[in-house]
Amino acid sequence: MSYDVAIVGAGIVGLGHALAAVRHGLRVVVIDRDRRAVGASIRNFGFVTVTGQQSGDCWRRAMRSREIWDEVAGPAGIQILHSGLAVVARRREARDVLEAFAATPMGRDCAILNPAEAATRFPFLSADLSAVMVSPHERRVESRDAIPQLAAWLAEHHGVTFLRDTAVHEVDSGRLETTAGRIAARLIVVCPGDDLTTLFADRISAYGVQRSKLQMLRLRPKQRLRLGTAVMSDLSLTRYLGYAELPQAAALRARLALEQGAHLSAGVHLIVVQSADGSLVVGDTHVYGHTVDPFADAGFDDLVLEEFRAVLPGLDYEVEQRWIGTYASLDDRLVLIDTPLRDVRLIMVTSGTGASTAFAIGEESLAAMTG
Repeated sequence: MSYDVAIVGAGIVGLGHALAAVRHGLRVVVIDRDRRAVGASIRNFGFVTVTGQQSGDCWRRAMRSREIWDEVAGPAGIQILHSGLAVVARRREARDVLEAFAATPMGRDCAILNPAEAATRFPFLSADLSAVMVSPHERRVESRDAIPQLAAWLAEHHGVTFLRDTAVHEVDSGRLETTAGRIAARLIVVCPGDDLTTLFADRISAYGVQRSKLQMLRLRPKQRLRLGTAVMSDLSLTRYLGYAELPQAAALRARLALEQGAHLSAGVHLIVVQSADGSLVVGDTHVYGHTVDPFADAGFDDLVLEEFRAVLPGLDYEVEQRWIGTYASLDDRLVLIDTPLRDVRLIMVTSGTGASTAFAIGEESLAAMTG
């Protein structure tokens, strides 16, 4: 079997590269060890986040990836469940961060609402808030549906070959050795997700890549609720670098350390999005290590739900699902791009921003490899 491009990994990063490759008119094969998507690409919010991404390349990639989501969602049958973002500032220091962000170029088209304006637009939010920043840029899809829909569309309408249940155990220039036999390809892109040892383990280890373990929940509201947007809160302003790198974030971080130290230690930041059936996906937490255990910490879930109730008070709900996800993580870069061999790229999104940036990363990778 021979192709122009072989891609290892059928998560969002691999699919982003497959889309870029077919747009270059190339013959593509995507190889994945699993029969269907089960990793980080479906264990998330399905939240294409632009506002709050680190300034520079990450924010630019998020804007471009959002554009591509808009381009492919309709043709691929992917539903955009809601758009935009409301960042709730519970504290004066959080409002200061949002106002500073809104004054930057990345804050274009964002608006700051005072408490009265927020109560009119978002009556489900707490009345005890300092401000709400509203962004129009974000998109929300249901990842567990969107990823297989995107793969099916690439196969049916763009001729991408998918080899499932197939492990790749060796990559060399121009060829891959797999459990389905040898595959020849002029260009090879390895997108291993958080697999740190199967392919190019020495290259990955040299960067010091770890895993981030997260916990998430699906809640079933007992009363009618139409969210209409994604929701974040103060804790998110210390994690998303577009906010956290602003000078004003230092005062917020200091106050959170006094008032919500346990939340910071557990890596809690609140994101709430809504699914088509009315349920809410809520999270998440962050624990880091090279090998992380598979067990959920009930106390961590309690911290997430505590913040949820503070932002959306009075909402009665049942916890319908709980799950754990993992993704590759680095402290010093948001994406690892390495060239272990001529015409071979190793691509790992190391910041949990795959849904938000993978399409743009794929475009850049294919442009560099074919240019």
